[in-house]
Amino acid sequence: MFPTRHSVFQCQPVRVSCCGSASPPFDHEASRLSRCKIDEEVTHKAWLNRSNILFTGNEKWSLDPRVSMANNNESDFSIKIERVAVADEGPYTCSFQARTKPRTAHVYLIVQVPARIVNISQDKSVNEGDDVNLFCLAVGRPEPTITWKDLKSGRTYEGEFLDITEIKRHQAEEFVCNTNNGVAPPDTRRVKVTVNYPPMITDVKNMPAQVGKTAILRCEAMAVPTASFEWYRDDRRLMESDTTLRIKNEKTRSLLLFTNVTEKHFGNYTCFASNRLGASNASMLLFRPGAVYGGNASLSACLSGLVFWLSLSMSVLLKV
Repeated sequence: MFPTRHSVFQCQPVRVSCCGSASPPFDHEASRLSRCKIDEEVTHKAWLNRSNILFTGNEKWSLDPRVSMANNNESDFSIKIERVAVADEGPYTCSFQARTKPRTAHVYLIVQVPARIVNISQDKSVNEGDDVNLFCLAVGRPEPTITWKDLKSGRTYEGEFLDITEIKRHQAEEFVCNTNNGVAPPDTRRVKVTVNYPPMITDVKNMPAQVGKTAILRCEAMAVPTASFEWYRDDRRLMESDTTLRIKNEKTRSLLLFTNVTEKHFGNYTCFASNRLGASNASMLLFRPGAVYGGNASLSACLSGLVFWLSLSMSVLLKV
């Protein structure tokens, strides 16, 4: 006759009762233990686990201190196992000699273990374009399923391993490993992946300014690690030794502040952003409103004699 299969959680107590049938009552909660009545006169009783004798009547053969006799009377012959372990899984047989013939009852004990993550990748810091390999190892009975979830995109991936080829900066995120076998709530752990990349200046604007007023040039750059900023004019690095200039560096941007604009401040400025992976630069103009920069200009004069057109910053342009 096929054994009755019953499940019990690891580390909980279980009591197995022997009745005059092949399906003895069973309950894995110690506070609600089933009982049964053996209707026939019994002369000998025994409990076995596989081929190992646990009890013969009241005499204990098992050396395991967790195994004890729960009841041994006319109506109930049952044993109790404290703190059930995975090794306790398997067949249990109750044999007794009845008045007419030997009888046996069989129970197959199934030990369930909640899914649990036992090893997982540490947080990672990689460079853009690198391959990323994450792993998540779990144990449990029955065998648990493992899934990865990208929190930013919401996409899920099946299996212990998550491989990302040539990772991009927008893929920097937390990835969640989830393992479940239906025995208990899922076990989850997170891995944070940081993607490093060189600075990319994203916002540069030419700014008008008036003499005697304040003005600001802004330089924004995205980078991981955060970029360091420097300002240059005519290949000369600007410092705050000039009382009319201030440099304010923030997390993703740098501000060049002119506290009192003078004629000498008008012109081209270069912002330089760098980190350990590279650098980027961009130029911008501080100009007087109404001035022409970078376009075509028409110059005319009504004079007699020899006329030269001069530029303040260039040599003679035209001789008339």
